[in-house]
Amino acid sequence: MRTVKAFAAPEAGSALQPFEYELGPLGSNDIDIKVEHCGLCHTDLSLRDNVWGATQFPFVGGHEATGTVIDIGAEVTHVKIGDRVGLGGHSHYCMTCRQCLDGDHNLCESVQSTVSPGRHGAFADIVRATGVSVIKLPDDLDSKDAGPLFCAGITVFNPFVKFGIKPTDRIAVLGIGGLGHLALQFGKAWGCHVTALTSSSSKKEEAMALGAHAVINSRDPEALAAAAGSFDVILSTVDVALDWNLIISMLKRKGRLHFLGVQAVPAELQLMPLMFSQLSLSSSLVGSPHTISDMLEFCARHDIKVVTEHFRFDKINDALAHLESGDARYRIVLDN
Repeated sequence: MRTVKAFAAPEAGSALQPFEYELGPLGSNDIDIKVEHCGLCHTDLSLRDNVWGATQFPFVGGHEATGTVIDIGAEVTHVKIGDRVGLGGHSHYCMTCRQCLDGDHNLCESVQSTVSPGRHGAFADIVRATGVSVIKLPDDLDSKDAGPLFCAGITVFNPFVKFGIKPTDRIAVLGIGGLGHLALQFGKAWGCHVTALTSSSSKKEEAMALGAHAVINSRDPEALAAAAGSFDVILSTVDVALDWNLIISMLKRKGRLHFLGVQAVPAELQLMPLMFSQLSLSSSLVGSPHTISDMLEFCARHDIKVVTEHFRFDKINDALAHLESGDARYRIVLDN
């Protein structure tokens, strides 16, 4: 039995405090990871505050972990003790449902989240997961900044694979933040012509440095109207209400608007423009282990890097406050 030293919120909205718990016996498909770095995500804030009414306390968050394998069950063959690995939002798949058998593990009917009732996350010195949810890091990828790739990175990479985005496509990335700054890099490395749509004039130069070929002010109706019919794909990473009909007008015929940011309010859409131009609306969340592995190799090959700020683990409450302030640029990582 291992004793895990973690940081936990004892109740909704409270500061995280040192917390210890015992791991049960190691299962035949279990993998124990010594956590060295763990990214922060807005989902951690929502769970800490019990926004969705499903958080079990004490709450130990953290689902963007990188570290070293310290123990494996008898049936684990794809990683070994000492390997550098990462763990994202999912820590268990059934491996028998149609989705798993089709390679869409992230759509598994019995998927277990890394942070879920009865399962503690990676705000700790050790985190346990099962089977293919633990993914080996490429040799050329630095562990200290790779954690957010297992959440933000795979979120924006998945549609490139699943929806057949072509290197010849012209794409737009709406919102240049924790997701968007990676989408710009992926789009350029994919071979696309990339336009950044941002409401922040201060981000223009940075967006260009990250891979954008052009920048449009997303709050300027005239600028958006001038770009009508320009894009094959628009990747939306924002969580605010916008004039979605104006955004859709920027798509070419048979274009796609793909939602990656969680919308707090319903999106008001006119269906006639969608029908006449045969446009598509879609969305997705993270990706399968195979797609995550491909994404990691893609990042290593093209030197795609997460823009991060680092905090020591014992400064976790300061890090969460910085994330909550909206001032993080662009992802926060805890160092153990």
